Amino acid sequence: MIGRIPITAVTPTVDCGRFPAHSTVGATIDVGATVFREGHDAVGANVLFRPAGPGAGGHREPARPLLRMLPGAPGTDQFWAQVSPDRIGAWTLQIEAWSDPLSSWRHAIEAKVAAGQDAAELANDLATGAALLERIARRPGHAHRDVIRAAAAALRDVTLPLAQRIGSALAADLWPVLTADPVRELVTRSDRYEIWVDRPLAEFGAWYEFFPRSAGAQIASDGTPVRHGTFADAADELPRIARMGFDVVYLPPIHPIGEIGRKGRNNAVTAQPGDVGSPWAIGSRLGGHDAVHPALGTLADFDAFVGRAGELGLTVALDLALQCAPDHPWVTEHPEWFTTRPDGSIAYAENPPKKYQDIYPLNFDNDPQGLYREVLRIVEFWIGHGVTVFRVDNPHTKPVNFWQWLIAEVRRTHPEVVFLAEAFTRPAMMHTLAKVGFAQSYTYFTWRTSKAELTEYATELAAASHYMRPNFFVNTPDILHASLAYGGRPMFAIRAVLAATLSPAWGVYSGFELFEDEPVRTDSEEYLNSEKYQLRPRDFVTPVEQGQSLEPLIAQLNMIRKNHSALHHMRGLHFHDIDNDNLLCYSRRDETTGDTLLFVVALDSRGEHWGHTDLTMPALGLGWDDDFDVVDLLSGEGYRFTRHTTIRLEPAVRSAHILHVQHPG
Repeated sequence: MIGRIPITAVTPTVDCGRFPAHSTVGATIDVGATVFREGHDAVGANVLFRPAGPGAGGHREPARPLLRMLPGAPGTDQFWAQVSPDRIGAWTLQIEAWSDPLSSWRHAIEAKVAAGQDAAELANDLATGAALLERIARRPGHAHRDVIRAAAAALRDVTLPLAQRIGSALAADLWPVLTADPVRELVTRSDRYEIWVDRPLAEFGAWYEFFPRSAGAQIASDGTPVRHGTFADAADELPRIARMGFDVVYLPPIHPIGEIGRKGRNNAVTAQPGDVGSPWAIGSRLGGHDAVHPALGTLADFDAFVGRAGELGLTVALDLALQCAPDHPWVTEHPEWFTTRPDGSIAYAENPPKKYQDIYPLNFDNDPQGLYREVLRIVEFWIGHGVTVFRVDNPHTKPVNFWQWLIAEVRRTHPEVVFLAEAFTRPAMMHTLAKVGFAQSYTYFTWRTSKAELTEYATELAAASHYMRPNFFVNTPDILHASLAYGGRPMFAIRAVLAATLSPAWGVYSGFELFEDEPVRTDSEEYLNSEKYQLRPRDFVTPVEQGQSLEPLIAQLNMIRKNHSALHHMRGLHFHDIDNDNLLCYSRRDETTGDTLLFVVALDSRGEHWGHTDLTMPALGLGWDDDFDVVDLLSGEGYRFTRHTTIRLEPAVRSAHILHVQHPG
């Protein structure tokens, strides 16, 4: 049933509180509710916000000090407040609503005085006000007791002029004291809602993906492997990645690769001698998901890699791909974990008409208890080796309730662990995976290239960011979008700027900085000589020396991101009008700090593009008629802007403006 004081539309909540909302340590959470009551009496509201679990000593923490909610726009009955969690884990949010007799009294007496009523007509009102003040003064240890009692006495003093009697209670210095700890009647509590709080990396960070096996590798002129890269070689790549400002280094599967059904180069059905196969075909006679490929080194070598990454400020993310090669140990040890076809063979992976003969999908329904526990063991095994971020391969092909169970189990002992969903699938599945615990998700950003598509999609993601956090990868080993394949080098800069500034988290797959753009076929999004199926050593040094690398821009973007809080969250995103569909204009603003950035990005990589802005000035923290200064964080140039400003971009020279808005004072 609804409470005595109705409380509706509480935010942030997910599916009416069925799932927790998401936040991060130190982030500002906007809390809202609709609160009202019958008649004209005033109501108030406050927030109760505290960790859900036991604190130090095993006792549940008390609610943080009462946080008064502020009313929203007149006539909306909305109330708002901001809270900020200071630790990882589950928190609870609850709204208290109450009748506010003191505010009701003030409104009534001010209206009556304005209508010309005298002291005799207001006798009851004056007595009511005095009683309320006396009630406040009786509170134990009230620091302003004497002043409040004096104001109450004035209200009762019939010898004083009416204005003086009332004025003492409504004095500018006294009223904040009275409302700081208000009289609350008919107190009503909402349902209790949960907010899961992650570490900041779950929302904000820059990811770099690379294959350790290609680091330090050597291949012959015909593509035949000569030397396989190792964890030690991969560790030598880490300083370069750190210098570019990345936070997370993501490794595809590092486990033994199946020999039965192994794919050859460019996804050939039959492997040739020396072909290394796909890392996602996990498992062989050499071990499964808790082993490392012997060509990469040992577990001790992996531990050294993780340690070196930590020294450089990098977090290691490991691929969690719940699938098996035909010679994975589970196939013989636990055949019940797979699907058996009528002819007695185990079903390999298919996405008709595509066939993946080197991969057996897992069946989560035959022995859920056994399989669930084994996956949990695997995750905890790698946590024991310093992995606290997992990029999960194709989670949408596994039961959602399994993920809900697994993530909850991991959080019991390792709340710092972050799961990223690589789920390019239907929106309902992507959103539900986020609701059950995935901290981040891959997105459709790769396929959103026009102004309308980017505007609509980013707006949609911002609206859902209280539970579903995006990660904008510009490319992956699986995805070379046509915009990159045929847009030329300026398009790489365009997509990097968009990904790095439209989403708090973004990612780059190795080779992007070298403008790799050759598809296996003109109608394919697969790379020619895809690193999924072969070693691909790269020279990153020479292109930088020759000015033929995107590394400097990537490093600049990551520095801008770290230095500007406006880019640390999805909130504060606003798209502005600009009269050219080849130009995208948007802003990001952190209302807490005032940090504001304005972006104009070319979407067409060729020619030159002119546009005239029509800026929504309040979204920039400015008045409609204000002039303002900006500094371009990419070039260092300064400009004077108004609501209507002409912009020119020539992507071959400059693909974007990232403008830091200079607020007066």
